[in-house]
Amino acid sequence: MRIRLAGQGEVGPGGGPPGDLYIEISEIPHDTFSRDGADLHCTIALPMTSAALGTDLVLATLDDEEKIEIRPGTQSGTVLHLRGKGVPKLRSSTRGDLYVHVEVRTPTRLDEEQERLLRELAEVRNEDVAVTTKQTGLFSKVRDAFRQ
Repeated sequence: MRIRLAGQGEVGPGGGPPGDLYIEISEIPHDTFSRDGADLHCTIALPMTSAALGTDLVLATLDDEEKIEIRPGTQSGTVLHLRGKGVPKLRSSTRGDLYVHVEVRTPTRLDEEQERLLRELAEVRNEDVAVTTKQTGLFSKVRDAFRQ
């Protein structure tokens, strides 16, 4: 970003009027946030149990800590929107927003007890078989119409 401050530069040659001062601003990448204009984005990783049961967590923002409610049944890819928690907008008193992207982590290794408990849960929920969803897009509807 480049900011121009008119008349704030060096005095001109021979005592002429001052020139303009240009300030170059470089942005350093942040460990947690990525920037899109005045909006910030970050990703949080949740264990599948926290996503299924719901939880509250505390997220450190640029200014302070923000309590975030993760509702029961939150899916991977959910985006939580926190208004006014982004970067201050230039020449304005408003701020951008913070978008929190939720990534649900599924365990890759289970001990015998954990595997037994998950199998019991799958049985209680009748989820022993993978479920495929029927496509309902325009082309799927046209294709299905010709098949009948």
